[in-house]
Amino acid sequence: MIVDVHAHWGPWFFSGLRTPNLTVMDRYGIDVAIVSSTEAVTYDPAAGNRALADFLRSAPDRLLGYVTVHPRRLDQAERDLREFLPTRRFVGAKIHTDYTGSPVDSPQMRDALLMLAELDCPALVHTWDASVLDLARHCVEIPGLRVIAGHMGAGGHRHAIAAARSCDRLYLEPSWSHGLAGRMDEVLREVDSRQLLLGTDATLIDPASTFGVLAAARPDPVTAERIAWRNAAELFKLSGVTEG
Repeated sequence: MIVDVHAHWGPWFFSGLRTPNLTVMDRYGIDVAIVSSTEAVTYDPAAGNRALADFLRSAPDRLLGYVTVHPRRLDQAERDLREFLPTRRFVGAKIHTDYTGSPVDSPQMRDALLMLAELDCPALVHTWDASVLDLARHCVEIPGLRVIAGHMGAGGHRHAIAAARSCDRLYLEPSWSHGLAGRMDEVLREVDSRQLLLGTDATLIDPASTFGVLAAARPDPVTAERIAWRNAAELFKLSGVTEG
């Protein structure tokens, strides 16, 4: 069983895979993918969230959704969360700090994360370099907040290690277009395996990148299972996701 917690639905405005989600998933044996709308992330969260909701109504259960949250448009975000989360086809929120002009340490981001904690909604947050430490501070200060550090800080993976060690409600996923030697090995040594997830950034990035990084790091069988699906099933309360 494999659950991909960082995937996308819809075309990108720059180079990416031109392949449907299910085709990519079948190619790599991914059983479940949680996707955000590319339109919602990069351009119009309201229109993109609704388009994804319309798509998911007839899509296989293997595809689940993130409600994209714009920290500077919280009224609209809250409406979407309250409408789409109860459908059970959406299981979390996605926040991209760069496209929304909302750095992790900004007041707008804090307000967004406070709202998500109140709604008991896990959030995948784009992190890069030391910004993952700002996310950790929010995690410590906001009771009940559960966050995934997207890309686990990219080149700032050592910051991500410190962040994860400071809050057990902060999770790491390794998707990145660069496969730095030893990056995942360090994370496996230093971070509780219950805080590690599998993310690929498909369909922007080919999942081969993430799978290669994990294969090279050679996690033990228990850790590999936790990364592949068990931690995601617990975090997102995915019913029906079991070993096999």
